[in-house]
Amino acid sequence: MIDLYTWGTPNGRKIPIALEELGLAYRVHPVDIGQNEQFAPDFLRISPNNKIPAIVDHDAPHGPQSVFESGAILVYLAEKMDRLLASSGPARVAALEWTFWQVGGLGPMAGQLNYFALRAPEPLELAIDRFADEVRRLLGVMEGRLEKVPYLAGTDYSIADIASYPWTRAAVATLEKIQPDRPPLPAVRGWLERVGERPAVKRGMEVPRA
Repeated sequence: MIDLYTWGTPNGRKIPIALEELGLAYRVHPVDIGQNEQFAPDFLRISPNNKIPAIVDHDAPHGPQSVFESGAILVYLAEKMDRLLASSGPARVAALEWTFWQVGGLGPMAGQLNYFALRAPEPLELAIDRFADEVRRLLGVMEGRLEKVPYLAGTDYSIADIASYPWTRAAVATLEKIQPDRPPLPAVRGWLERVGERPAVKRGMEVPRA
């Protein structure tokens, strides 16, 4: 059994999607970041960076294993089940490249864009323009990749797609609100449709349920 600590954010959606794809049994523990529950001492023992998601795997070989940081959790789960991440070769390299491209680039930039464009108390155009340009650039990188292959790691669906799907969906929605006249991203949109149709993705995107 895996204990999942998460909330309804793009980062928080990644791990339930992976758990659903892998068919692993898990219990959901909502961590309401709007109420600062991520700073609770019990949660900090699992996730010292006070961020969701985090897991505790009670079936790990050496006893209960906690893992924080979404990219690390995705690699851990994929290696545990020997699925969604090739064991070696170019496909593994590509999956890791694109997973950490999301973790280090698309996620942080889209998160900043969402805040300044939609949630900040007062609009700050310089910040909105800066982050919108960077998100658009990153989505352009993704568009170039998906023009060549159906999934980010190549021919096979992987943790790279799981990592990127919630953030890409959120980023495209934000850009549509603030820059409706910008060119479409047909390859990205096609990929969003393919990934979004997966039953495990649909289930994972609903976790934690209200």
